[in-house]
Amino acid sequence: MRFTYFTALFLAAGAAVTAQTSAPAAQAHRSDLGFSYSIPSDWNVADEHPTLPAVKEQQSQAASSEEEKKGIQCVQLELTAKHGTPASMIVVMQLPFSCFGQKMTDQELPGFAQGASEGLKQNFDLTEPVYGSYTLGTHSLWIERTKGAVIGHPEARYTVEIACSVLRLGAVCWMTMAADDASLQTFEHGKVRLDGEPPVALVPASAFDRKPPA
Repeated sequence: MRFTYFTALFLAAGAAVTAQTSAPAAQAHRSDLGFSYSIPSDWNVADEHPTLPAVKEQQSQAASSEEEKKGIQCVQLELTAKHGTPASMIVVMQLPFSCFGQKMTDQELPGFAQGASEGLKQNFDLTEPVYGSYTLGTHSLWIERTKGAVIGHPEARYTVEIACSVLRLGAVCWMTMAADDASLQTFEHGKVRLDGEPPVALVPASAFDRKPPA
């Protein structure tokens, strides 16, 4: 199952956080799925998690199976933040197994994560993709980094990075559309705590040393 609809929510989240932001937020953002992720307090964070029902409805109509429709309805935006001009964006998206009705395995991680990058091709010219896999504590992560230029606006160039993992209660993807290296470093160095394990940087320096399974 490829979660291509993740990207539609990712891009729509950008508009939501532009319209509704708070003052500098608390650094650690905690999810009921059992993880937390920290970003600097000068990033503008959405006051509440947008549900984006119109986007979900549109994606549901294009779904190829009932399983995919279920995934679309269950996926949640846990964190949406922007910073700088031109704006960089960080989005954390999660899929609770209690809603989806089944658990996901580490073997399903590539399909889960690659769906997001496939959807990006609707809005970006993507080049130079690189892939990796690594572990944080007992958790496996899949990661992709690529260069992206907005279609029709080749001057608007970003580094797009997506890291995904499977937790006890759900699956989660951390995504960034970074306009500069500082924003990419912020994304990668953000501390995560997964299922109560000690906090560590989301993306270690060795993340791309090991290729994920085909």
